[in-house]
Amino acid sequence: MATHLLRNGASSWLLRNCLSRHHTLKRCLHVTPSLDKTVSFNLSDIGEGIREVTVKEWFVKVGDTVEQFDNLCEVQSDKASVTITSRYDGKITKIHHSIDEIALVGKPLLDFDVLDEEGDESSTESSSSSSDSSSSEAETAKPAAGEAVPICGGRVITPATPAVRRLAKEHQLNLANVQPTGKNGRVLKGDILEYLGQVPPGTNIPHPTIAAKLQSQTATSTVAAAATAAAAIPADRVEVLKGVRKAMLKAMTESLKIPHFAYSDEIDMSNLVQFRAQLQAVAKESGVPKLTFMPFCIKAASIALARYPIVNSSLDLASESLVYKGAHNISVAIDTPQGLVVPNIKNCQSKNIIEIAKDLNALVERGRTGSLTPSDFADGTFSLSNIGIIGGTYTHPCIMAPQVAIGAMGRTKAVPRFNDKDEVVKAHIMSVSWSADHRVIDGVTMASFSNVWKQYLEQPALFLLH
Repeated sequence: MATHLLRNGASSWLLRNCLSRHHTLKRCLHVTPSLDKTVSFNLSDIGEGIREVTVKEWFVKVGDTVEQFDNLCEVQSDKASVTITSRYDGKITKIHHSIDEIALVGKPLLDFDVLDEEGDESSTESSSSSSDSSSSEAETAKPAAGEAVPICGGRVITPATPAVRRLAKEHQLNLANVQPTGKNGRVLKGDILEYLGQVPPGTNIPHPTIAAKLQSQTATSTVAAAATAAAAIPADRVEVLKGVRKAMLKAMTESLKIPHFAYSDEIDMSNLVQFRAQLQAVAKESGVPKLTFMPFCIKAASIALARYPIVNSSLDLASESLVYKGAHNISVAIDTPQGLVVPNIKNCQSKNIIEIAKDLNALVERGRTGSLTPSDFADGTFSLSNIGIIGGTYTHPCIMAPQVAIGAMGRTKAVPRFNDKDEVVKAHIMSVSWSADHRVIDGVTMASFSNVWKQYLEQPALFLLH
């Protein structure tokens, strides 16, 4: 009888112990939801306040298997072309947008069937990896808001595959300190590399071939149109604004809220014509094949901005205050295959004319190839536009908010003028048109600014002082 009770007691104890261990094991395996294979890849924030882009080209299709940082697609914002790269290793199961459709920041671009890296590891390696990372994971303070983090044996488990844990261990990195982007708070390889600063967030890389492809498409369309020139009059068509045209719609809508003050003048460029000719050989040796008038106009503007810093400010309507900008990031209008864009040359106040010319040529080349990036447009403080290369004399340029002034140069023409002795001489005359935000800049300030700018262009030897 005692033996029977002893056996029953032992059986009962074993049953309770097994149930208890099963319950503990169940809690320890609470990481299962984080290993769901299907994940959505959302369009990351490109910057510069861009909230939507147009999908221009897909480099992948449904069924393709890709690795992290492989190119997925090319998108066009209202400012630049950007290549979107993968954050996952896996198979593409769905593409959410067709060519020329609008994609929104934060919304899915495509879906992945993520490769289960744990299947490539042995159970021993998986257990070892979990054990090795336990000491660092135990230091975790608390999970991110809204993140479901399982608890096992009193310690926090950060969802990650053995390969990711091994990478974290190699860099002596606590996974809990890494911001996860995978489904259900799963840490990916890309998250660790971004944390270590080895790749930039989003890894959006400008794509230099999009302009050439667009030009090829345009050429094909031109040939097709010529073949049907004798056909009947075509019907009206509706085109949804996008890209540069859509950006122009937004920018000009904001610009027309500004009360523009206009001021114009003429500049005698005769001395500058000779001065530039003398610098051409030096400029070529410095990597500038052709030195135009524009770098001189930009440098003269920077000198004038130093004299009148209010022209280099921005207006904050919410606080009714002016923000005086320390850097002279001068925006320059550039005609590109995608339309007129206005990137800027950074820190003109600390650059000479040759350095400004190099930066200007680089912007023009990136604009021609469609490889301008959002950083090329960021933080502009003042604008210049050279309409003279197209034609025309005077214009009425529109201010690009939140800037407070803009200038536009007309064509330089050889015309007769009287010199100091009342003799008729040949002079090279260029016209300039200024627009200023009349809420903060008065006529005297704009005219004084223009006079300093004019002085340096008419007496280019003064540039030697800067």
